[in-house]
Amino acid sequence: MKNWLPLNLRLQKLRTKLLNDPYYRLQSGEEVQIAIQLGIQIDANQATVDDWLRLPGLSIHQARSLVELSRSGVKFYCIEDIAAALAIPVQRLQPVKQLLNFVYYDEESLDCPAPLVNPNTATVENLVKIPFIDLSLAQAVVQNRLSAGPYRNLVDFQQRLELPADAIAQLMYYLRF
Repeated sequence: MKNWLPLNLRLQKLRTKLLNDPYYRLQSGEEVQIAIQLGIQIDANQATVDDWLRLPGLSIHQARSLVELSRSGVKFYCIEDIAAALAIPVQRLQPVKQLLNFVYYDEESLDCPAPLVNPNTATVENLVKIPFIDLSLAQAVVQNRLSAGPYRNLVDFQQRLELPADAIAQLMYYLRF
């Protein structure tokens, strides 16, 4: 009974760490299995370097390579694609297969992403091209920027322009600060 309690406590701490620390790097097969049980998944086509580094045994070079390939338009459809991109045997990735999610994205959303606009440098003409921004809002964005300085982030943008949450929920896909 003494051995069971510390093990249970250790597993509880690990579960908490896995759920709360998106940068935690899995160390063992046991940790991978717990992550799978917790529903942790990595979207192979949208993963960041930090996402890839969660997988045990993956180097930063490999993680960067996968992200660069993805950004250049390479689509990963299965674990064999990841193995081929890394030039490693697919068997090496089998233990983490259930952590990887191969999501389907339609061609239009992958090939024609919405252009991101920086409201700190955009003209009124650029801003009105963004869906949900009319001429009066575009003018307010530029006028506020000129009088109060650059926007720090999306929250600052929302507060300074007194925009409702539903407007920001639409605009956040088009703005980059």
